[in-house]
Amino acid sequence: MIQERLIASLEKEKDRVCRSNKSPWVCLTCSSVHCGRYVNGHAKKHYEDAQIPLLNHKRSEKQEKAQHTVCMDCSSYSTYCYRCDDFVVNDTKLGLVQKVREHLQNLENSAFTADRHRKRKLLENSSLNSKLLKVNGSTAAICATGLRNLGNTCFMNAILQSLSNIEQFCCYFKELPAVELRNGKTAGRRTYHTRSQGDSNVSLVEEFRKTLCALWQGSQTAFSPESLFYVVWKIMPNFRGYQQQDAHEFMRYLLDHLHLELQGGFNGVSRSAILQENSTLSANNKCCINGASTVVTTIFGGILQNEVNCLICGTESRKFDPFLDLSLDIPSQFRSKRSKNQENGPVCSLRDCLRSFTDLEELDETELYMCHKCKKKQKSTKKFWIQKLPKALCLHLKRFHWTAYLRNKVDTYVQFPLRGLDMKCYLLEPENSGPDSCLYDLAAVVVHHGSGVGSGHYTAYAVHEGRWFHFNDSTVTVTDEETVGKAKAYILFYVERQARAGADKL
Repeated sequence: MIQERLIASLEKEKDRVCRSNKSPWVCLTCSSVHCGRYVNGHAKKHYEDAQIPLLNHKRSEKQEKAQHTVCMDCSSYSTYCYRCDDFVVNDTKLGLVQKVREHLQNLENSAFTADRHRKRKLLENSSLNSKLLKVNGSTAAICATGLRNLGNTCFMNAILQSLSNIEQFCCYFKELPAVELRNGKTAGRRTYHTRSQGDSNVSLVEEFRKTLCALWQGSQTAFSPESLFYVVWKIMPNFRGYQQQDAHEFMRYLLDHLHLELQGGFNGVSRSAILQENSTLSANNKCCINGASTVVTTIFGGILQNEVNCLICGTESRKFDPFLDLSLDIPSQFRSKRSKNQENGPVCSLRDCLRSFTDLEELDETELYMCHKCKKKQKSTKKFWIQKLPKALCLHLKRFHWTAYLRNKVDTYVQFPLRGLDMKCYLLEPENSGPDSCLYDLAAVVVHHGSGVGSGHYTAYAVHEGRWFHFNDSTVTVTDEETVGKAKAYILFYVERQARAGADKL
């Protein structure tokens, strides 16, 4: 029965109230379609309106189960329960949720074939007219391109959109020479899909380059990164399948594999050689992690100094550790749910997290230090200093932690600056740094919506040519600094101010 209702409701996939076709959600109880919370929020209002008749009489268990609580994203096919205020990862015993997904996919495939010619003609005639907005009274074109959700791939989309707005990092890949792997069988396929699933010769660098080239060109509203996702499956087995993954973990795997591939030969040309010949990459800015320097370590690479002092004999041990990002704990005193507008109690700031990371810490009994002078494990203190700051500073807030048998999320709002993050006080030798070399401006923010690491939804905010955008898979909208500042950040990308002002000095 629900299949027939879905076919009738989803032919146009428009909100019944505002007629918007952006971010459509279908109610799995009555099959009505409404827009998501990032448009006009009518899907949530539909749920709230359904609860009003139930307030005047006692609700039985059956009635509670029949409420309008679960809906499905018509684009990504993820399901959400408004009653639980979280994403749903399980299915019914009869697999009804999966059946709905299959019907949505069939509808989308049939609609795609019928509309392809119409959309192509529309893009040719008015590709810019469909993406215009008013900026200071004048009309400007939005060239931002969304990334299609391939099935819980929002974790990948949020990271890709963030990295695409790290200008120096993105430009390097976009300027790499293209690698043509086309043959007679693949001739005639579209430019950004050159490999079939039978190919064994895959390149993460090449598919990453093609994906970045597809963004910000303004010729399409959404790009499907299936070629890149196939390579991810091929070389990163941890990310095979369509279950939700951790965005930070994916980012680390992605950067590590890009770094490793850039060091090796590719299509007869060494990417490391290209890197060294690139005049925009100077040797004194390189930070080697697992071998030769690449653009990954040049942009994101920093160095930590780890000082450990034995509390018995006072022996000091120093160790230098390269890093691509810093994982910061949210201090325990702030680990209660708190919104930005809540006045009771202090608000956690990014500086609180950085201070907690760099402050002197006494190691507990499970982390006794092996003192070379005492010849045994002793109580000790540990302190981190930053010896070298990266050009792009990536800060990961540890929102997920294990308690007993569950991995819970710390939903605390952390206040962060959009401009002028000063890192000088965390440097080992701040006197040797320039006046502006330690100042960072925010470039992108990854946000996790939901309560669990294996569920929920990822979106990203990023600034491009002075304007902030919100990237929600295929949907890209212009937003403002106030909205960005209220986000409960999971990963923050800051760019060195001096580097942004003079990219030619990289």
